[in-house]
Amino acid sequence: MKAEFINPFLQATKNVLETMCQTEAKAQKPQLKKDKKTFGDVTGIIGMASEEVTGCMILSFEKKCIINVVASMLMEDPKSELDDEIVDAVGELTNMICGGAKASLAKLDHKFDLATPNMITGQGVEIATMSDSPTIVIPFTTKVGEFVIEANLAEK
Repeated sequence: MKAEFINPFLQATKNVLETMCQTEAKAQKPQLKKDKKTFGDVTGIIGMASEEVTGCMILSFEKKCIINVVASMLMEDPKSELDDEIVDAVGELTNMICGGAKASLAKLDHKFDLATPNMITGQGVEIATMSDSPTIVIPFTTKVGEFVIEANLAEK
């Protein structure tokens, strides 16, 4: 995966979490994903395709983190357990982050079509990606826990 694809996801993630969820997100060092398992308890996956590039973006939150992020986003008290509202919120966050990255990538002449996010609940669920290209993982830390963004984009 080209390095120019990483920054748009990093910037979009920070922007969405800070503006929509009032949550400061600090990016850690990007790394190559070693397996095909989900990081967190709630994961959103969105397909991305253009004439030259195909792949996906994955957003995965640990339970404690997403419960508190959604509470901040909705200006409510944190729930005690994951529910449909939290899963739906991860889908919306996946859309917003990927949409922000898509806009930045368009400025670099990479125009993508986006699919509807698919949601997965459960930690360590094995998923297949749309490309054989290595997946880049960008871990983030917040005051309320951790989450990751994964990008898997490859030239056709």
